Amino acid sequence: MRLLAMLWLILVGAPWAFAAEGKPHELSPKATILWDFGWFAITNSMVVTWTVAALLIVITQVAMSRGNAVPTGLQNFWEWLIEGLHEFLEGLLGAHLIKGTFWFFASLFLFILFTNWFGLVPGVGTVGWGVVEDGHFHLTDPWMRGGNADLNMTSAMALLFFALWLFWSIRALGVGGFLAHIFGGQGGTGAMRVFFVAIFFFVGLIEVISIAFRPVSLSFRLYGNVFAGENILESMLAHPWLGWLLPLPFYFLELLVGLVQALVFTLLTAVFTSLMIGQGHSEQGHGTKAPEGAPAGH
Repeated sequence: MRLLAMLWLILVGAPWAFAAEGKPHELSPKATILWDFGWFAITNSMVVTWTVAALLIVITQVAMSRGNAVPTGLQNFWEWLIEGLHEFLEGLLGAHLIKGTFWFFASLFLFILFTNWFGLVPGVGTVGWGVVEDGHFHLTDPWMRGGNADLNMTSAMALLFFALWLFWSIRALGVGGFLAHIFGGQGGTGAMRVFFVAIFFFVGLIEVISIAFRPVSLSFRLYGNVFAGENILESMLAHPWLGWLLPLPFYFLELLVGLVQALVFTLLTAVFTSLMIGQGHSEQGHGTKAPEGAPAGH
């Protein structure tokens, strides 16, 4: 048992040595720069995102390498996962819209989910460069950090969605239809018509502000939850006697949180898209057509 405890401490680090001295091990809000080439810097969070992306590509290639008519093993699991995502998102977006957008929402969900879970692997955030103080090793620059615990990463995903959302909306509705959806609304005659136009214009301005803040809320929601969870685990690891045991139950909780946050981010982006060019517009005869941006609809 003592050997297992020592092995666990080696994997997760040894910040407990500083607990008595008031030096708890904390996760920095800013990602650590590992290599700086002047015009381009590589951070420890970038290492994790690249690793997760490479693993997803390899897993997909291995799972679908044979492409059996009756799937088994990894192929069966991967097809079940993709088909489940497609059915779930189709219920939100509609059959017409899912054809051109499924590639993005499915990739977004899988990437966020596995990035969140990869951040819980022992050694992520606890292995790296450091200094020796008072005979104890103090970690200063971890080689890896949870990808979504970096605001740059979550902001990049939110801004990418915002750009695609604008593209899909204008492609489906046209510039006039896009503006009419935000500022549209008519009613009354004469002076009342002017009054209604002013009201709808004011409401449209509020909607524009709301749309502009969507990337901010998306990025900070994901970043805040992941960053807080990792800090909680780091704080528990700093316990002088139970640092090897306390985090274990919370690791399972963080697995659930990682799944929930991936669902929330994907759901919100899908709902935002559906509200603008979803099945309701198609059924009302606005001439909406699904974005054509991927082979998923073939």
